[in-house]
Amino acid sequence: MLFTDRLEVWNPGALPPCLTIEMLREVHGSVPGNPLLAEPMYLAKYIERMGTGTRDMIDRCREVGLQEPLFAVTDGFVVTIARRPGRASEAAVPRSLHARGTKWAPSGHQVDILRKCVVEQPLTVLLALANRSDRTKFRHQVLDPLLAAGLLERTVPAKPRSSQQRYRTTDDGRAVLAQYDRERRS
Repeated sequence: MLFTDRLEVWNPGALPPCLTIEMLREVHGSVPGNPLLAEPMYLAKYIERMGTGTRDMIDRCREVGLQEPLFAVTDGFVVTIARRPGRASEAAVPRSLHARGTKWAPSGHQVDILRKCVVEQPLTVLLALANRSDRTKFRHQVLDPLLAAGLLERTVPAKPRSSQQRYRTTDDGRAVLAQYDRERRS
C-alpha cells in the first residue's frame, strides 16, 4: 500500500525458520517456499535466486537518500520504505491541484498510464498496461482518481462509457510526470 509517508509491502507468508530479520540485512541464501515454482520463475528472470532482494532494497534506498527499509513479521512479512518528507505527494502535484486542495501520490500504474496517455488511448490498452481485467475495479481504483485530480481526461466526456472513449493526459498530468521524473533523477 502506498501512503503519503511510506510504502508498505505485505506478504502473507512468514520467514523460513532458518532466517531472521537481522539476516535479511546481510547476504544470505535463498529459501524458496516452493522450489519447483521458484526455478522456472528464476529462469524467466521474474525473481532472483541468491537471496539478494532485501539487500537490493537497502542499497537502492541508500542510493536515493532514503532510510533503510524496515522489515517486520506480524501476521505476515512486511517491508516498510519511508518516502521523502514534503516531496512524497505535494511536490509532485501542480499548483492548480494545490489550489483545489487536491492531494495526489502516484502509484506505479498511474504513472505508467499518464505516460501512455500522452497519446490518446482506449480503456483496453490501459487495462493491459496495468495487467488488469476487471474494468469496474480498474475505473474505481486507477482511472477515477486520475480523472478527479484533473491529470487525465476523457475524449468523450458526455458519454463516459462510449465505445469510442479514449483517455489522454492533461497539461497538469504532464506537469506531474515532469516533476516526478525530476525527483527520481535527484
